Amino acid sequence: MNPSEPIDNRVFLLILQHPREKREALATAALTAAMLRRAALVVGLSWANLGRALGRPADPRRWGVLYLGSARPRTFALERDVVAVDRYGKPETNQPTMLRDLDGAVLLDGSWSEAKALWWRNPWLLKLRRLVLDPQRPSHYNRIRREPRREALSTIEAAALLLARVEGRPEIALGLNTALDALIAEARNHAQPPRSETL
Repeated sequence: MNPSEPIDNRVFLLILQHPREKREALATAALTAAMLRRAALVVGLSWANLGRALGRPADPRRWGVLYLGSARPRTFALERDVVAVDRYGKPETNQPTMLRDLDGAVLLDGSWSEAKALWWRNPWLLKLRRLVLDPQRPSHYNRIRREPRREALSTIEAAALLLARVEGRPEIALGLNTALDALIAEARNHAQPPRSETL
């Protein structure tokens, strides 16, 4: 994979970003969208439907959304890091089918409270397949910005895990997570006070 070229993902990624998150210096949504060939980043609070948010017609039955409900994937005992759940937060019976034929997925970008606001202001999200993540490792992003739950990930980490698993391509996760590590290193370098020189 050439790092100068976008990753050629099959599943389209639509990132809905809360307007306040756009002002966050350490946000990862723009980097995520720039690194993927099939992705869009839209900023706002509400859209009439999936097609309006996406800017083109789309069948919501073939789209998923990373679900913000109370589902705790560790309790499912499915040994999957991406799980499709029903409207009650219980695992769907046919996991491979629910994940295999996705055209796209929606990610909500913002703080925990901002992402919840996006969820409740866009009822059309309820028509999409609900997906939850159960990452095997804690967020690397936690090093520079605190996450509220163990399974919470930054937007770029969530995209990496989701696309790598759904498409069966671990190189997607490698590319996106490498970019995140570079962002974290840069943020830490800028956060350090200048060294005092000794004579």
